Amino acid sequence: MKTFGHLDPYAGDPILSLNEAFQKDPRGDKINLSIGIYFDDAGRIPVLACVRDAEAQMLAESGPKSYLPIEGSAPMRSAVQQLLFGADHEAVTRGRIATLQTVGSSGGLKVGADFLKRWFPDSGVWVSDPTWDNHRAMFEGAGITVGTYPYYDAATGGLKFDAMLQALAALPRRSVVLLHACCHNPTGVDLTAAQWQQLVPVLRERELLPYLDLAYQGYGDGIEQDAQAVRELASAGLTFFIANSFSKSMSVYGERAGALSVVCDSREEADLVLGQMKATVRRNYSSPAIHAAGIVSRVLTEPALRAAWVGDVDAMRERIKAMRRSLHGVLSAKRPGRDFGYFLSQRGMFSYTGMTPQQVDRLRDEFGVYLVRSGRMCVAGLNTGNVERTAAAMAEVLG
Repeated sequence: MKTFGHLDPYAGDPILSLNEAFQKDPRGDKINLSIGIYFDDAGRIPVLACVRDAEAQMLAESGPKSYLPIEGSAPMRSAVQQLLFGADHEAVTRGRIATLQTVGSSGGLKVGADFLKRWFPDSGVWVSDPTWDNHRAMFEGAGITVGTYPYYDAATGGLKFDAMLQALAALPRRSVVLLHACCHNPTGVDLTAAQWQQLVPVLRERELLPYLDLAYQGYGDGIEQDAQAVRELASAGLTFFIANSFSKSMSVYGERAGALSVVCDSREEADLVLGQMKATVRRNYSSPAIHAAGIVSRVLTEPALRAAWVGDVDAMRERIKAMRRSLHGVLSAKRPGRDFGYFLSQRGMFSYTGMTPQQVDRLRDEFGVYLVRSGRMCVAGLNTGNVERTAAAMAEVLG
């Protein structure tokens, strides 16, 4: 008798499996534009000086490494709230935000999903069409029904905002709406500040529960600017969730440094929410990592490290924008008459190229350029040494 013979084989994560295929590709001129990691112009994952300095301080002060509390490091949790909302925001000063340190923003999303299933069992979750594949998997894995709302306009490379508003206005009350706070993954298409303001009344009138994902803070317009949506919803008096990550902004991917915050109506509600989120964590991984907490709290709270970090994020963002301009320039020159302006208007690490799965396959097989089959491209994988060849290959495949 085979105890586990009835199990289905795991097909693998489409993005991580593609990255594994890239690693096995023997071609020396291959280009990886699939996985969501920031690479510098030399094609390396940068080690930020501010992170190295924070770790040096931690090593110098090294002592016993006991478990963190279930909710994580108090200094990190406080620093996260101030980063997202601003130190003087009334939601912070009145104590009506419940914040957990989590195992990356993915861990925050999963804790939130389990919490919602327990306390809002009849609420479905609605995600943008398209969204990061793991969003659906996480909420469905928690036993929640997941639907979609209109978002990306393939004809323009922009946003179907009117259709999005109409769809949200028709959702059942108490539905959960997953929103990308900035740098939408996978399309790079974001709401404007004015559109966020238009969205707030719909969320309020339908009593919808927003769930924001902020994995790329600083990669859109800047660290402060990219928190605009978070602060807009908080200042409007809405109750909402937000999962955020430091993987990209601090280049600490393997540290799994993230947080989950819930903005509540009062301090009393925040205490209740924090308690039940702690119970959710205890049933899962018990407590988060001490090293990640030390890095984040020091970088965010020590003025010299904070200033260096802001400068590093600014430089990463501007390099990505420069690659967008280069890609746009070469494509426009090779395919005159075709509009590639969406590469300039889309923001952050990702862009939807408009390529079909068959074109993506050809790009990989013939030219060694790896994209996700949806046509999503990680712009941060481009550099001055490969952007022209990438653009030329794309122009050839697009025909």
